[in-house]
Amino acid sequence: MVISVILPLVLLTLIGYFSAKLKLVERSHIAALSNFVIKISLPAFLLYALADKDIYALWQPSYFLAYGLASLLLFGAAFFMFRHYFQMSMTHSAVMSMGASMSNTGFIGTAILTMLIGSHAAIYISLTLLVENLMIVVLMLCLAEIGLSHGKSLAEQAQSAPSPIQVLLKTLKGVLLHPVIVSIMLGLICSLMSWQLPEQLHKVLTMLGNTAAPIALFVIGASLVGVGLKALNLGTWLLVSMKVVLMPLLVFGFLSMLPNVSQEMLYAGTLIAALPMPVSFGIFGQAYGLNEKALTPLMLSTIFGFAVISLLIVQWYS
Repeated sequence: MVISVILPLVLLTLIGYFSAKLKLVERSHIAALSNFVIKISLPAFLLYALADKDIYALWQPSYFLAYGLASLLLFGAAFFMFRHYFQMSMTHSAVMSMGASMSNTGFIGTAILTMLIGSHAAIYISLTLLVENLMIVVLMLCLAEIGLSHGKSLAEQAQSAPSPIQVLLKTLKGVLLHPVIVSIMLGLICSLMSWQLPEQLHKVLTMLGNTAAPIALFVIGASLVGVGLKALNLGTWLLVSMKVVLMPLLVFGFLSMLPNVSQEMLYAGTLIAALPMPVSFGIFGQAYGLNEKALTPLMLSTIFGFAVISLLIVQWYS
């Protein structure tokens, strides 16, 4: 089973890598494909998959609580570690904490879970994306922007720095208007109201949604070209260990202690938690000046994440 699931994922990732390596696709093409997945095909998949589900199947407070608590605990632990032990700035500590507590749910998670459990994967993907976007991304951006404002002079702060409340509101507005979040909300509304999508619209969304997983894996592979291992240090190894080892252990532990948790939910949550860091971690890392300090753990987490996921799938189906 592990070969039938993992091998196609690895091959698609390798096709993306060598396509970029051989210059068959340019950087601009990779960015365009990434935007297509995040803004069109993944939202299409989530919308039609959630709209088809009964609202009671979507209401999983135990999952939301367990995954959210594990994510916040890891974010806080990583922030404390990088801020006080490694003496990083508040901005850089916030970005690194995102790497410890956020998975590549939209790309790799969608591909793996849909192969394992079909469209039912949309439930766990949606709940995880809500946790990641409404909690982790918002928290990271707020702390990062506040850290930047603290680095300015008093005169600069008085002229240009927004207040923490303004930063929070601006960040929340951007997150809530993101196509992924909008599609989740629309899908939940359709499920709640028992609205059926028109047949032709459902077919279109299904066709678009089916492109999400393969294109996402292609983009992952292409994005790894040029990413080296130039920042191998204790902080990098600790960050990768927190993401691909400690996070799935925490999620598994919390889910095991909570009521109304099925075996499917337990394995899905653990599998998502073991995924590599998201590509957006590298993007934010470059935007905030971390560069190789973010790209190196991103590369390592991709390698070790696939290994941990393979072990989990073997355990799941043994």
